Amino acid sequence: MKTAILAMAMSVLGFTSQAAKTNNTNSSTIVLVHGAWSDATAWQAVVPLLKAQGHEVIAVNLPGHGTDASSFAGISLQSYVDAVKNAIGDRKNVILVGHSMAGIVISQVAEEIPGQIKELVYLAAYLPQNGESLLSLAKQDADSHIGKYLQIDQTNGSANVAKDGVVDVFAADAPAQVADYLVNNIKPEPLAPLATPVTLTDANFGIVKKVYIHTTNDHAVSFTLQKMMVKNNGHISKEYSLASSHTPFISMSDKLAAILLTVSK
Repeated sequence: MKTAILAMAMSVLGFTSQAAKTNNTNSSTIVLVHGAWSDATAWQAVVPLLKAQGHEVIAVNLPGHGTDASSFAGISLQSYVDAVKNAIGDRKNVILVGHSMAGIVISQVAEEIPGQIKELVYLAAYLPQNGESLLSLAKQDADSHIGKYLQIDQTNGSANVAKDGVVDVFAADAPAQVADYLVNNIKPEPLAPLATPVTLTDANFGIVKKVYIHTTNDHAVSFTLQKMMVKNNGHISKEYSLASSHTPFISMSDKLAAILLTVSK
């Protein structure tokens, strides 16, 4: 039981990266990008379920997250975009999944390499329009609980969520032991990428197919904002919903994997 609890806990704030490949040429490549205050291990319960169906799966660890010790002073939104592009390499027909903050990242990736992306999947993610940033979207989210717990450190260029708000914001449906682990292991987030606007065009970003997975009990990116962003985008081909908190890869990894497998067909 202790091992299982630790594994679930590390799916949000673990310390080992995850990147798996298969040799099945008939399968898709699914690239998973974690959100803020997280790392690549967020996906560790989902990756085996996708691999079992023959997919190549790559979970990207963004600079400054997990065991990556990059200085926050050198981290930008483009740093994140480049990390994802490097993970994709020359692959084609990639299903690119972004959780939360990573919605901003995958949008910019699609703008830069639209010909390599088969589909964008936004999981409880920020879905920007041209010129928007995570910060500009978050300011519109009156139902989010992040604001009352957010701690900004201008000196170090970082943002954090107060420990007494971690469970409420990210994992209200997590087991108590997992919740305790999250509270004790949350790390600061580089601030600069959160305030950087995207540059998106109809000719590139606009032509890539998009899917949105809603999390209806979300206290980080509220369901209200999720619906508003989808409406404003106007080009979401399919929507799914999970009755989860902000971290369905913890509370319902099997249901999340099933949706991703459906999208990949």
